[in-house]
Amino acid sequence: MGIESSCDETAASVVVGSKVLSSVIASQTAMHEKWGGVVPEAAARAHVEAILPVILEALEVAKIGFQDLAGIAVTNRPGLVGALSVGVVASKMLSLELGLPLIGVHHLEGHLVSPMLDSEPLPYPHMSLIASGGHTEVVLVRAPFEYEIVAETLDDAAGEAFDKSARLMGLGIPGGAAIQRAAPGGNPRRYPLPRGVPDHPDAFSFSGLKTAVLRAVEAAGPDLAVADLCASVQEAIVDALSRKVLALLEQSGSSCLCLVGGVAANVALRERLGAGCDFPLPGDALLHGQRGHDRARGLAPTRGGISG
Repeated sequence: MGIESSCDETAASVVVGSKVLSSVIASQTAMHEKWGGVVPEAAARAHVEAILPVILEALEVAKIGFQDLAGIAVTNRPGLVGALSVGVVASKMLSLELGLPLIGVHHLEGHLVSPMLDSEPLPYPHMSLIASGGHTEVVLVRAPFEYEIVAETLDDAAGEAFDKSARLMGLGIPGGAAIQRAAPGGNPRRYPLPRGVPDHPDAFSFSGLKTAVLRAVEAAGPDLAVADLCASVQEAIVDALSRKVLALLEQSGSSCLCLVGGVAANVALRERLGAGCDFPLPGDALLHGQRGHDRARGLAPTRGGISG
């Protein structure tokens, strides 16, 4: 059983080998929406209320009991300290009570291995873009548990840029989903937004993008063209990520690209990376999971494949 409580979702899953028997998620989005973002103390309290029901439901969906488990895995870093502690304490208690091994999992390593679930084996080496609310990194996975960070953000994460931009426009949370809904039909060139350190092949920067969005909102006032600004924000983030990731993929000689993290749910990013890998990936076919954690995969005939 895997247990996750690093931020604002309480989750539990039962896995046998690479097959997922159940995946249960209790989201806190509605609760945090009134504050415009995740409040750590409130998140921790909500995890306390949800952790046991989520674990029991995961067992029920998998049609097994506690006695059938072989081990407990839990996210133990990085994340909100109070939120993490709920999952870790619950997992320790289960481990002690059931006499099972307890495995602490690094949040980002969990992202990196997630494409292996319900999937054919991935080739090595392969490249992964981790894009979420707290992280933006490109990782070369040389072999199982052998990782090399080849690019990362100098400041803010791509997901944070989505969330903060949406908040500035009064669109609510989660910001990435709100911007994606508003962007169709908008003019992505209406508001010229920075790409951040374009001459650095191994670095991203999104702090300037957030400042530019703030200035655009202040300058336009009530005349703000929300759809155009959403389209411009999405294009800025997708362009900044895809250009460098595809260049790094080309240099690495890898035959597979994985897209993981919450920002993996963005259709425009999936399509841009899929097109760059010579393998078009239609958005509708890729949005059947929770916040980008589904595993949709394609192998490109010439340059690479993408798994998200």
